[in-house]
Amino acid sequence: MEYKDSKVERSMSDITIIKRLVKYAKPYKVSFIITFALMIFAVGIQLLQPYIFGEVFGVFEKPTFEMKTLFMYLGLYFSITAVASITSYFQQIILQKTGQNIVYDIRKEIFTHMEYQSIKYLNNQPTGVLVSRITNDTNTVSEMYTSVLVNMSRDLLTVIGIIAAMLYLNLKLASLVIIVIPILLVSSYLFRRVSRSIYRKVRKNVAIVNAFLSEHLSGMKIVQIFNQEAEKFDEFLKVNKKLRRSHLQQILAFAFYRPTIYLLHITSISIVILFGGYQVIDGLMTIALVITFKTYVDNLFQPIQMLAEQFNILQSALASSERIFGILDDNQSISEEPDALDLDSIKGEIEFKNVWFKYIEDEWILKDVSFKINPKESFAFVGATGAGKTTILKLITRDWDIQRGQILIDGIDIKKIRLHSLRKYIGVMLQDVFMFSGTIKSNITLKDDTISNEELVEAATYVNANQFIEKLPMKYNEEVTERGLNFSQGQRQLLSFARTLLHKPSVMILDEATANIDTETEQLIQDSLSKMMSIGTMLIVAHRLSTIQYVDKIVVLHKGEIVEIGSHQELLKNKGMYYSLYQIQYKERPV
Repeated sequence: MEYKDSKVERSMSDITIIKRLVKYAKPYKVSFIITFALMIFAVGIQLLQPYIFGEVFGVFEKPTFEMKTLFMYLGLYFSITAVASITSYFQQIILQKTGQNIVYDIRKEIFTHMEYQSIKYLNNQPTGVLVSRITNDTNTVSEMYTSVLVNMSRDLLTVIGIIAAMLYLNLKLASLVIIVIPILLVSSYLFRRVSRSIYRKVRKNVAIVNAFLSEHLSGMKIVQIFNQEAEKFDEFLKVNKKLRRSHLQQILAFAFYRPTIYLLHITSISIVILFGGYQVIDGLMTIALVITFKTYVDNLFQPIQMLAEQFNILQSALASSERIFGILDDNQSISEEPDALDLDSIKGEIEFKNVWFKYIEDEWILKDVSFKINPKESFAFVGATGAGKTTILKLITRDWDIQRGQILIDGIDIKKIRLHSLRKYIGVMLQDVFMFSGTIKSNITLKDDTISNEELVEAATYVNANQFIEKLPMKYNEEVTERGLNFSQGQRQLLSFARTLLHKPSVMILDEATANIDTETEQLIQDSLSKMMSIGTMLIVAHRLSTIQYVDKIVVLHKGEIVEIGSHQELLKNKGMYYSLYQIQYKERPV
């Protein structure tokens, strides 16, 4: 299994990503302004703490020790510490709420983007990768808003404030301490360059593991039937080892950076103690000032060490953002013309005019296909596998767009009809019925609260689905497990009939909807089909010719071309390809 980054992802710069991320923060600018104001206030208090702490020790150096002065400084120290804690509490509350709102907006945008992508796009993207984008990557981006933006600003402001305070208190000693800053900046720059590359690998490998798990957990039944557990375990080991290796590289990069910061921290404290001590001996500096300097140095490297962690989160967030924007920028949705029409209804007249279509370059699936279906007529499409039967049905709903020719509904080119309006009046029933987790009712109504229980029961009864639903303990509130696997294939098919009928389509499409069904259920489905044919235009693809004997017209396809059109009896009299297919299915075999 391979997952390749798109060109969009690889070419996106940090500045471009940050600009796009700022767009999501704009609706919450008031919250960010309040948060930054609280942050500045908290930093100001934090800068006062070392000075007051030094003044506490300065009391002991004075010729006359005053307990009252000591308690005053201690009270002031604890008071501003309490105020700083309260300020930090409110800042975090506002920040976390804002961050969650932003990630909520991003997830909505990604999911909406997914909903309108073409079938081609969705077929080419592993489900696990898309799930990883919407869950894991958005969570990482959320951390950037809640941890990085404000906290990194706070830490930078703290560092600048501390350096300014030290320069004010003692220029010479502060200059010696600041010598280590260039080394620190170079270390941080190198760490940033290396960690960005590593985080890309981490996010890519997380997506690969998610895609592998999503695919193989869904297909575990096949794995077990064919005794492929050992082989699939080996495959999982490979992708899992890649993920572990990239995580270890990430840990190694941070393991080099963090001790470097700590070494510079110890070096700065040693400078303060050594040179500060000499100045105390020479009477040029007080012990209280040395303690104040030492506290400032501690407070200087604490935010610098936090900046390292913020860089860690920032790199992860930028890598995740890059992948999210790569998905959002890869727009393969079916386009609509600016003046596309909204239809109030359709009669169900369908016409193909010289239609050519291919999935892959130079491999035509349909070649100059033309036919016309009148409103409420039933048409069936038969032919060998790969003849283009299912493709015709997919083109009517614009899952794919044709390369040449025209497809008309009620005389209007479907490219001039809004997708929502087109698909609103088309009901599709597939061989592989998809059921959502929930109840029978929610699967039939698709959670449309405007549909009454009477309409629900009426639709289920009409297609014979009520016969098994009424026997269930919870009836229409019976639970449906993932993909509806607690129901037989025939039962799921009847539920799909009810779902389609309930939404009142003018055109009904059945793609192998009766395949692999037991005889008893097939009789129920045949009865349902005969009823549904009177409702609207019906298009059927079926290998079982017994299913389509009573349709108005049968279109016989061969290698993408129409070779015959007519009723069941007409085609049998012609003794062409349809006659041959019929003989293969129904002639008596020698005993």
